Amino acid sequence: MACRISGLVLGCRDPEVLARFWCEVLGFVVLAREDDGSVGIGPREGFGGPQPTIFLSRRDEPEQGKSRLHIDVNATDRDQDAELERLLKLGARPADIGQTGQEPWHVLADPEGNEFCLLKGRLNAL
Repeated sequence: MACRISGLVLGCRDPEVLARFWCEVLGFVVLAREDDGSVGIGPREGFGGPQPTIFLSRRDEPEQGKSRLHIDVNATDRDQDAELERLLKLGARPADIGQTGQEPWHVLADPEGNEFCLLKGRLNAL
């Protein structure tokens, strides 16, 4: 039997702000709040389902250096341009990491500057 990714952990200064952002982006809900201010979010079905959950871990100081991991998202019910507009309204902002402008994806940053990509291809909702 192989492993699967069941959760991602993202260190952040304000877990509540990022929880609201990523819940809107992914259609997730808050699943847990910890005493230290950390927040767990995921699909309505809860922890342990087919989609990974995200744990927003409270950190007072940002991590040093560039993160080697980022999230890729696909629109499931609209085209890339419409999804880009929606993400920007939610608080994402364009991020420049040296792309040429010819890529079939958009590089964005969440409200705390964590980079993620909006891919062109559409995925059917599960």
